[in-house]
Amino acid sequence: MPYIERELGAHVLQAARGFSSLILTGPRRAGKTTMLRHLFPSAAYVLLEDPAVIARVRNDPHGFLSDLARPVILDEVQNAPELFNYVRALIDAAPKRKGQWLFTGSQEAGLMKGVTESMTGRAALLQLLPLATRESGKVTMFRGGFPEVLARPSLRPLWFQSYLQTYLERDVRAISSIRDLATFRRFLALLASRCGQILNKTDLAAPLGVSVHAIGEWLSILEVTGQILLVPPFFENFGKRLIKSPRVYFVDSGLVCHLLGIESEGALRTSPFLGAIWETFVASEVVKQQLNGGRAKELYFFRDQQGLEVDFLVPRGNGRLALVECKAGRTVMPRDGGPITRLRDSSKRYSVEGFIVYQPVSAGEVTTALLPGVKALGLPELLHALAKR
Repeated sequence: MPYIERELGAHVLQAARGFSSLILTGPRRAGKTTMLRHLFPSAAYVLLEDPAVIARVRNDPHGFLSDLARPVILDEVQNAPELFNYVRALIDAAPKRKGQWLFTGSQEAGLMKGVTESMTGRAALLQLLPLATRESGKVTMFRGGFPEVLARPSLRPLWFQSYLQTYLERDVRAISSIRDLATFRRFLALLASRCGQILNKTDLAAPLGVSVHAIGEWLSILEVTGQILLVPPFFENFGKRLIKSPRVYFVDSGLVCHLLGIESEGALRTSPFLGAIWETFVASEVVKQQLNGGRAKELYFFRDQQGLEVDFLVPRGNGRLALVECKAGRTVMPRDGGPITRLRDSSKRYSVEGFIVYQPVSAGEVTTALLPGVKALGLPELLHALAKR
């Protein structure tokens, strides 16, 4: 498969010029290693999943690092987080040498602990998610954005099946003492059916026959391995009583389709989950754009106890706020902008723009004025609007 240029690449190169080390996190098979090896073709490469390599790291970490040619890519460093202490000493011995240590990791929480303890000020931290629509025209709501799925779409069902099996056996067992992987697999499918909903751990625990504590632990595993997005409620109360629990989404809509047994574009169009999957796809694309631009993730939702609800709120700096409603269909009515205008009228602090993101039949069928301050856009046009600073 030809290499697809990643939008994050420019920020990776910039970080490597300014920091001695770089840590790139994200879900497995999102393209982290491929991007680093493309950007740094002369760098040495070590996969920290080889038992022989790990044994040497355990027995002689200083000797292991000293023998490496630099710059070096150390892949899946969550398997040897103790290396950070030794890398710190080597960085401090030669602080002017930049871009020497390039790490990837698929388990963000463990890595962040090591970074906080050992690498503060010495490492740039970036996150790469699967391919975005701005990076490849092959990315769709049904396929998702994993590079290997896009390269061989006919093998999509087998790829996702293998991905889940590998993920369960490798990452889940590495983080947790989960023994009943079959129940965890059922949990994934159940969670996929709750995409876009307010997180309710009790509602998830009951049909699986497990404790609420177990559900919390499993959600943490999915979050730290880059599989789900927990979108919090917006912090500004607009003078209203708010719902405080987050909404849950998967990072990849293609994986959601697989978990729900949706095996074709046609089946997706007629699925009762179409609206939730479209919302998932929009959330993922907005977050990808933010992270690929080297920015922090900033995505919220709004729902008060009186039933006023807006799918997404995106802060845009300088007191500006975008309100986004998702509509999976191809027909948008003025009434669809009602929640946006009601919430906008409650805001005294922000300059608010309203958008309804839908699926137009053609690229030209966009930018329709619905109500004052509300526009209906396709997803590419929405992302373009949100990119304006």
